[in-house]
Amino acid sequence: MRLRRVFVAALLLTGAIASVLAGFAVWLYAAFERPYADGPAVTLVVPRGAGVDEVGRLLVAARVIEDPLPFAFGVRMSNDGRPLRAGEYAFPAAISPRAAMDLIISGKTVVYRLTVPEGLTTAQVLKLIGDAEPLIGDIARKPDEGALLPETYNYSRGDSREGVVARMEKAMQGALEAAWAARPADFALKSPRELAVLASVVEKETGIAEERPQVAAVFLNRLARGMKLQSDPTVAYGVAKRENKPGDWLDRPLTRGDLNAPSPFNSYLNEGLPPTPIANPGRAALMAVVKPASTDALYFVADGSGGHAFARTLDEHNRNVAKWRALSRSKPEPGRAAPDAATP
Repeated sequence: MRLRRVFVAALLLTGAIASVLAGFAVWLYAAFERPYADGPAVTLVVPRGAGVDEVGRLLVAARVIEDPLPFAFGVRMSNDGRPLRAGEYAFPAAISPRAAMDLIISGKTVVYRLTVPEGLTTAQVLKLIGDAEPLIGDIARKPDEGALLPETYNYSRGDSREGVVARMEKAMQGALEAAWAARPADFALKSPRELAVLASVVEKETGIAEERPQVAAVFLNRLARGMKLQSDPTVAYGVAKRENKPGDWLDRPLTRGDLNAPSPFNSYLNEGLPPTPIANPGRAALMAVVKPASTDALYFVADGSGGHAFARTLDEHNRNVAKWRALSRSKPEPGRAAPDAATP
């Protein structure tokens, strides 16, 4: 009889404990699903190697969630073995522990963007990458001029600067291959390298998208006739290199002395293309060279309104230069010569 009473008592105690545990589990699950009403929007870094309990404590400390227990319970019971992934996450306000778990499991970390404008030199691009946070590490080598594709690049906290440079190089290789494949059968340039060189000159000559094919056509026409390119930006690049200017960019107007100084990049003195690109051209400049405008123009000069006036003959060009002088009310841009210096 006594044994029976002990057995019944044990059953009752076990049932009570089971009821308590079940109730606690129900509470944990409800808390796991319930948004933390007072939680602010927070950006938080989940460190590599952090376990469930550590992540829960970090979330509580940052006020993403209210209690670490429902988070730890929910992760262990409902994530199907998927790991919590390290990285920087932007948690919205009033998020639930489940939603916090889902975000961390997804690996959708905070995305940073670095926009590289067309026409920057490689030194200027590397300066942008060096200043970009929160990239890590140094850049061990300087890529060739013209080897980095100007675009907007996404990256996450902890990505390396070397990795971003490698992505830019790969993107330029792809863009150059695509442009070279689109060239016409009678294309005058002999290699993708020459394409990159001329595209960089086109990029530096005009920032107006619709003018790029016209500028490219002028230079291709001049090359076909054995005429010198006579491009101010090529001279400016050579002077900047000679004077060790920061970013390989000339921060003053060109002078007649610059135009008369021997240099591999002086296209007023040398025939053909410069020996290397003078900047990093964008996709549009590359395509402008392989798909130039249909024109027999051989000259262009600033028209005073931000664009250029194109001409087929030297007489027509000289009239355009005279108009530019009459309209001009400011100094030439850094790195560009006075208009008369551009007249052959």
